[in-house]
Amino acid sequence: MLCALRPPVVLPFLVMLLLGAAPLRATTIILKNGQILDGNLAQVASLMENLIGAAAVDGGPQPQIRKIYFIDDGLRRTFFSRPQVADHRPTDNSAVHEKIRISQPVAQNGSPVGRVGAIISITPFDDNGRRIFSMAGPKGPINVVQGITEITPRYSKVEALQAKQPFQWEMRMATSSIPRETLHKILDKKIDRTKLDHRLKVVRLFLQSERYKDAQDELTAVIKDFPTEKRLDSEVKALRQLHARRIVDEIKLRQKAGQHRFAHNHLQQFPPKDVAGETLAEVRQLIADYDEAQAQGKETLEKLAAQFDAIKSSPLRDRCKKIRQEIADELNINTIDRMADFNRLVDDEQLSAEEKVSLAISGWLLGSGAAGTNLAVSLSLVNVREKIREYINEPGKLKRSGILGELGSQEGASVAQAAKIIAHMKPPVETLEQEKPGFFQLSVSGGPQEQDVNYYVQLPPEYDPYRKYPTIVTLHGGGSNSALQLDWWSGAVDAEGNRQGQGSRHGYIVVAVDWTKTEQHQYDYSAREHAAVLGCLRDASRRFAVDADRVFLSGHSMGGDAAWDIALAHPDLWAGVIPIVAQSDRYCALYSDNAEQLSWYFVGGELDGNKATKNARDLDRYLNNGKCDVMVVEFMGRGHENFFDEIQNLFDWMGRHQRNFHPKQFEVVSARPWDNFFWWIEVQQFPQRTLIEPASWPPKRGFRPAKIKGASLANNSLSIMTGMDKLTLLLSPEVIDFNQPIRVRINGKPVNNLEAIEPSLEVLLEDVRTRADRAHPFWAKIER
Repeated sequence: MLCALRPPVVLPFLVMLLLGAAPLRATTIILKNGQILDGNLAQVASLMENLIGAAAVDGGPQPQIRKIYFIDDGLRRTFFSRPQVADHRPTDNSAVHEKIRISQPVAQNGSPVGRVGAIISITPFDDNGRRIFSMAGPKGPINVVQGITEITPRYSKVEALQAKQPFQWEMRMATSSIPRETLHKILDKKIDRTKLDHRLKVVRLFLQSERYKDAQDELTAVIKDFPTEKRLDSEVKALRQLHARRIVDEIKLRQKAGQHRFAHNHLQQFPPKDVAGETLAEVRQLIADYDEAQAQGKETLEKLAAQFDAIKSSPLRDRCKKIRQEIADELNINTIDRMADFNRLVDDEQLSAEEKVSLAISGWLLGSGAAGTNLAVSLSLVNVREKIREYINEPGKLKRSGILGELGSQEGASVAQAAKIIAHMKPPVETLEQEKPGFFQLSVSGGPQEQDVNYYVQLPPEYDPYRKYPTIVTLHGGGSNSALQLDWWSGAVDAEGNRQGQGSRHGYIVVAVDWTKTEQHQYDYSAREHAAVLGCLRDASRRFAVDADRVFLSGHSMGGDAAWDIALAHPDLWAGVIPIVAQSDRYCALYSDNAEQLSWYFVGGELDGNKATKNARDLDRYLNNGKCDVMVVEFMGRGHENFFDEIQNLFDWMGRHQRNFHPKQFEVVSARPWDNFFWWIEVQQFPQRTLIEPASWPPKRGFRPAKIKGASLANNSLSIMTGMDKLTLLLSPEVIDFNQPIRVRINGKPVNNLEAIEPSLEVLLEDVRTRADRAHPFWAKIER
């Protein structure tokens, strides 16, 4: 599994339940990002290498340099590069995974399925574990009757059954992807419930799948049906402990996702029966932490109210009323840290009430560690925030210029203060909630002579605009739509209008973009498509609390093609990229150097046409160069599907990644005029020989894209190497020190007269207005 959970503490009889035949040789890999992979380990030189002939890591001839590792866990093969490995060890297989075999009339002859065509429909599994898989064939639809022939904790084997037109086909699917009710019905049909060993096999299966509640329920039923088996009574208690441990882990996951009401409610309802003392102590501590946070918030508001009331000047108290009410209404577990300076000094008798109130107001606006004691300045910051919001929302340049002039008269309107305010204020565009909780249907302009671009947003439960949320931008495939993409990531809407899927559970904002034109069936690599995706991301970032350092770009099928290309073209935007059943083409190969700046997670099927062949060249580059953070997951016997089996592993991976917006150095290429912004360099006027428009594809023999190199060096200096005729450098204190002389070299030549470069409020506000990145705004620019 890609996602490793806390290993359960199993009592002796449960260990006996798990024992079986001699263990298979297997390896556990720990990646540098913390992910754990279990399975049989091998090495290959290329994804096109015959996997059957791949040499084992610890033996066998290796005629080629094999830099690519893969783990085969019976369900999927996961490919990764040698430099990504932090550690490895033999897997402890003293307890063999349970296998429940399901008798089915498997086809013994017929045509082997070497390629899975486009899926037309798949019926649900019936109570006998059978379904009909309909796919497109060269002469029309092909219907394959399939049956589950083996169920293990990790995967279920599905094979083609006897039929008028028989096929030979074996595929694997995650057992966790089979609906719980369906799995129960299949098992009930295929086991003899009057036999104890059959019933215990089901208990073991659920236990090894970490379905502790199901295992507990099944074991309770076994005890009822076999009352003489008294030895099983104590094992129910052990399963209750494992289930309780799972509840605590879920509570902590929801805490991390900012869902504190959920966490607190479930802590209050925690079932203590037969739970280990260690687990109960942890629950008590979590409850105490919430009680302490609640008490701290209440005490903070009481002390703040007392200081407000102690202000001697009535006009000054009146000026404080609005911000006082705002703090009282919006102080919570996500914002209490802003009161750190106030709470630290509120009992200092040397400070006046006005100074203490100033600490609270400025801390609220600027964040912990930035508070000041000058109340006049702190109140001016309230006005600065409102003018900043007004500026960002104003479409007219002339009116923005007027707002900028008004800002200049405010005492707290320095660039540094404005940057802190922007980072701590709510999203500047207020967006009213629609009918379904946290759901929004929005649109952005598609540009001249283009239709508007619609997009959907699903916010996670207990969304707080003061908290930053990881975000998934997802692109639908042909024959699909954005609503289905939203369902895939956040879960379908239930009877109460809520979504209970993994995106909601992990606390992610999901942005699903209608990026295609009507009847579009392939990705066109066009400026319109790039603008649609980036425009929706920026609009969503203005409206919602998007964490700019944790935005992931994903897509299915041709949406995956688009995600692959758009990520390579704009590598500074993404924490990671997830192309699912995608195909590399055109600019993807041309831009392969850009892949080093990104983290990748590819998902596909072994029998998805000739995609493996088409993608191998670029994926081999990523895996062999030793610089890319990349994983390639290939499901065995599967074709062109949505691969919901992988979703929990995807969230585990995303939780370990964020972008580096300020790399010390980078090198990228570009061949389209709209692929022109990279971290802090914006380029214009590309040499014509370096450009190739999508309509003019393919490029002529010998074509070379433009190269852009940037480096932040010692002594407050920047180095840029590029063949562009015109460029703009965007500067921020994360890249250079504005208090020291700035040295810039372009193509090896120094740029003079830079000592006068100063932070500009206009540059800052225009950057936030256009890029919508409130975490990393630029303060100044150099145009050359």
